[in-house]
Amino acid sequence: MSKKTIILGIESSCDETAVSIIEDSESGIPKILSNIISSQVDVHKEFGGVVPDLAARSHLEKIDLIAKKAIKESGIHLSKVSAIAATAGPGLIVCLTVGLNFGKAMAASLNIPFIGVNHLEGHALSPKLHSKLNYPYLLLLISGGHSQYLIVNGLGNYKRIGTTIDDALGEAFDKTAKLLGIEFPGGPQLEKFAKKGDPNKFDLPKPIISKGGCNLSFAGLKTAILRITKKIKTNQEKFDLAASFQKTIEEILYIKTKVAFQEFRKINSQDESSFVVAGGVAANKGIREKLITVSKENNFKSIFPDLKLCGDNAAMIAMVGLEKYKVKQFDSLDLAANPRLQLDENAKFLKGAGVKL
Repeated sequence: MSKKTIILGIESSCDETAVSIIEDSESGIPKILSNIISSQVDVHKEFGGVVPDLAARSHLEKIDLIAKKAIKESGIHLSKVSAIAATAGPGLIVCLTVGLNFGKAMAASLNIPFIGVNHLEGHALSPKLHSKLNYPYLLLLISGGHSQYLIVNGLGNYKRIGTTIDDALGEAFDKTAKLLGIEFPGGPQLEKFAKKGDPNKFDLPKPIISKGGCNLSFAGLKTAILRITKKIKTNQEKFDLAASFQKTIEEILYIKTKVAFQEFRKINSQDESSFVVAGGVAANKGIREKLITVSKENNFKSIFPDLKLCGDNAAMIAMVGLEKYKVKQFDSLDLAANPRLQLDENAKFLKGAGVKL
């Protein structure tokens, strides 16, 4: 009987310290033996956002403990681990370095391969942890730092067809929540606010909705929210604004996703294609329902990660590590962290005023 491949994954790109161990299986869907995530919400709450130096210090304090906990929960002896995979970018450089160096040290001490992982590729492949997924597929990556439509042609083979020209969607949620007085991290709580409000109360802008292909823009929407919050006085008005914001986001993604489907079909003409929605914002139930609807209308199969795998976690890093291990894509121990690592290296930088769409 051949030895099963076991990958230990490490994630420390921002404010979650995470370690996971997964095991390959004959079904093609790996078994998650452990997936430990330590959040830093309490560390950053009083600042209303992530403070890089504090985040890095927290990673340093916790990573050894989290790794030991993941190993114990998995029931696997370290001698059985086939390779170590750690996030190499993108993210906060001081945070990335903690997990990356810890992973290198483990790989060196165990004399096993080390694999540097693109954090975004972790999100892209995360549904493979619980479902079979064939290439090519369309990916909508929506998180605190990224909002992109990409065609996934295979491991390490991505073509970006749309991105945000300003704020990421998760950032727009967090900033709107902050304006409404919701405690950090506010994005996940904003949807709860929205359920108490009237989604038709405020008519909010949908920037570049009819131009720019499937590129996205949220800065103008955020500015409109800022103006309105200066005038509202009651909690009900806050609930109404949250509901209107949620509805507007759903409508923007519905329209832009239809455009992305068209772009995908220009290149890939199969009858039914897969549409993967990943990243922290993919946990938003209203957005999920809207994207499921538009997928059905356009003959796409919508696929979402399990809710516990939408946010930053190490199981998705181990998943990429497993895929890379199978094709012997290993890295040297002098691999440097890259805070601006992209999925599509040929994609143009689209940010700021004056962007031509």
